[in-house]
Amino acid sequence: MDTAIILKPLSIQDVTSFYTWLNDPDAIKYSLSLFQSLNTREAIDKWFISVVNDSKNYNRGIFLANSNTLIGYAGICNISTANKLGEYFIFIGDRNQWGKGIGSQVTQLIVASGFEELNLNRIMLTVSEPNYAAVKAYTNAGFKFEGKMRQACYRDNKFHDKLIMAILKEEWSS
Repeated sequence: MDTAIILKPLSIQDVTSFYTWLNDPDAIKYSLSLFQSLNTREAIDKWFISVVNDSKNYNRGIFLANSNTLIGYAGICNISTANKLGEYFIFIGDRNQWGKGIGSQVTQLIVASGFEELNLNRIMLTVSEPNYAAVKAYTNAGFKFEGKMRQACYRDNKFHDKLIMAILKEEWSS
């Protein structure tokens, strides 16, 4: 059974969880490259305030429904209203919640919001090739492989490829 989650806008008070998550090498291993350098409270505060105040992107906190505990955030960035497209992202910082199907749930909810609320036609993402669980979750959510950016990510003292995946509104079923 899937863990019940709620997606809602982040508030400034939600920053405290990120202090732990962004200093956890395993949590940030395949996430936003910026996270590799956000390791002080001041740097995290500055970044987080920009996320909370960002009206150009669709950012949502991922909360456990039974306890209202923040476990990560997800959304769509780089939105082009002219081209009706955006880029999906997800970060589950609470490692205790990994492997419970939450990422798949969140992906489905955010994609639905992208097509229904934001009126997008295309939602793309990039994912580190060694992040097998994410690739599987995105494929299960209907994302299709479109290409590969060779040696586009540097982690663990080596380069690896990033995959480009996307889903079109006509391919998506609510």
